[in-house]
Amino acid sequence: MPAPLTATAIAHPNIALVKYWGKRDDAANLPATGSLSVTLDAMRTRTRVCFEPGLGADRVRLDGQEDAATSRRVSACLDLLRRRAGVAHGAVVESDNDFPTGAGLASSASGFAALVTAADAALGLGLPREELAQVARIGSGSAARSLFGGFALLRNQADGGVTVGPLLAPEAWPLRVVIAITSALPKEVGSRDGMAASRATSPYYEAWLHSHAADLEAGVRHVQGRDFAALATVAEHSCLKMHAVMLTTQPPLLYWLPATLACLQALQALRRAGTPVFFTIDAGPQVKAVCEPAAVSAVRAALAAVPGVTRVIDSGLGPGAYRANG
Repeated sequence: MPAPLTATAIAHPNIALVKYWGKRDDAANLPATGSLSVTLDAMRTRTRVCFEPGLGADRVRLDGQEDAATSRRVSACLDLLRRRAGVAHGAVVESDNDFPTGAGLASSASGFAALVTAADAALGLGLPREELAQVARIGSGSAARSLFGGFALLRNQADGGVTVGPLLAPEAWPLRVVIAITSALPKEVGSRDGMAASRATSPYYEAWLHSHAADLEAGVRHVQGRDFAALATVAEHSCLKMHAVMLTTQPPLLYWLPATLACLQALQALRRAGTPVFFTIDAGPQVKAVCEPAAVSAVRAALAAVPGVTRVIDSGLGPGAYRANG
């Protein structure tokens, strides 16, 4: 019997500084807007993919558990790569995160980036990262960005497609991100379902789309110019506009906890006092504080002192997904 085709990969989650929320094509999982993100080095997903001759269906375990919805999304990505390789084998996929899964920390982004990187290596395809990103986004719209390190940019194109690639290497502007964990529980409404509900019911959704292009261009310009104060203004505005859409969805998507708001107030006080820091929050209760390296100690202390914060993670900007041993 032929030997299994096996490889392991590691990827890191990313957080969007200029957000996206909503799809323009559900079937193709195409985002309604572009996005600008940073990849984080302090958290990681490790995924092993083994294509086994004679195995008829994929077997997927995430953090030791099977989940039908996740398995369908994994198989959709693997099918694209299997067709490229001319292979029909089912795969055994084992993936684990060293941070809370499904809790607003972009575990799906790192998960699908690691998946396609491992599967590509196992099948011997050697596809460029830009092509792997197009496969990864079928599983998770933000996963395309985790293929790249540092600052990554995803843009919608006039022909209906998307392009994604690096904007700035992590060492070119080595900002820090301090993450306040306020809950390790999975969120009740996942991002994909939440985006569909917002598009259908939020009166602010169209305004969100129409105001987005200017935010994205400004964010790109400020990253390229290393203008921290200007980036802070754009990033916080993008974050709060996205959450305004969530809050006005029916039923409302209220991802925040009391500790989430308390963290924002603590960070605003630091910034008013002159500390170079700004906040961003994804679809979940966790707060990410982006700061200059000299501010890390003050930011960590302020967030750790907030009642309800259970853990503080200090992260640098990390690399894109890569093949690992094992």
